[in-house]
Amino acid sequence: MRVLMLSWEYPPQIVGGIAPHVHDLSLALTEKGQEVTVLTRSNDPRETMERSKGIKVFRVGRSAPEPPDFVSWVMQLNLHLMEKAVSMVENGESFDLIHAHDWLVAYAGKGLNHAFRKPLIATIHATEWGRNNGLHNELQRYISNVEWWLAYEAWRVICCSRYMRAELQRIFQLPANKLRVIPNGVYPELFRRQAGDARAIRRKYAADDEQVVFYVGRLVFEKGLDLLLEAAPKILARKEKVKFIIAGKGPYAEHLHDRARQMGLYHKFYFTGYVDDLTRNALFSTADVAVFPSLYEPFGIVALEAMAAGTPVVVTDTGGLGEVVHHGKNGLKAFPNNPDSLADNILSVLTYPEQAAA
Repeated sequence: MRVLMLSWEYPPQIVGGIAPHVHDLSLALTEKGQEVTVLTRSNDPRETMERSKGIKVFRVGRSAPEPPDFVSWVMQLNLHLMEKAVSMVENGESFDLIHAHDWLVAYAGKGLNHAFRKPLIATIHATEWGRNNGLHNELQRYISNVEWWLAYEAWRVICCSRYMRAELQRIFQLPANKLRVIPNGVYPELFRRQAGDARAIRRKYAADDEQVVFYVGRLVFEKGLDLLLEAAPKILARKEKVKFIIAGKGPYAEHLHDRARQMGLYHKFYFTGYVDDLTRNALFSTADVAVFPSLYEPFGIVALEAMAAGTPVVVTDTGGLGEVVHHGKNGLKAFPNNPDSLADNILSVLTYPEQAAA
């Protein structure tokens, strides 16, 4: 089977979870004998093509006037993706299936589906309604409408958790027989790979006598890092020598820096910005606990990554995280949007290391 993947991000251009998802899915399909071509964007004006582990990746350039806003940028991206796909077909390539990932490639997916009469599959990784706990302005309503339209046009819709299946049925009224739940996965060995001295990397961020509470992911509102800031005073009242290491970047970073300063906690929080995979692995392997306090989480692949690295996990019992983590067995779950509960569960891991290790 020849699969055309459409994604707005693909490694090494990583914004959120779609890039590693599409990469790992493409790799798994290739390992099973399928032919996978990925169409994605490039930050370079020129178009590039590469082969990696059997996956053919085309990155379309930015050969258009600078768009005035994000929606215009998305439309330009979709036009570039369609132009490239059409030229590939004209040059003799063919595809049996088109797989679109999220609303940002909906127009290209729908256009190619109708032009070539090939089945369109859509994976909806999250919804605008869920990210914002409702739709509060015209842009959010527009994005939600495009998500509904993509789901309507697709022959099948894939989501990553039972939680997301229920959300898609509730928001978009999708029929059950159109939906498929396929949980996300990780390659565990990628999170156990080490280079150099992990303790030396840890010392860049925390003292040897400090316990480390580690978060890695995008810095956006729905990841619940405000909740971790609210939980910190209770944790520090019991455990003075704790350092909170926050790895990642995003539009919420400035707010988090400011709030940590206002609360007098900035010296206890280390905002690293982007970290490479080996630094992430070193911090996973040396952290006392990995914490993911999300307010909205369709799946929670970061929890799997921490588990693969052998790091004790504390999450909020929300969305797909509640399906991934089984309390007291492979991690601990705090009540959603409850800083006291989050603090208590983190303290449990920090106070009882033998139970945490188990």
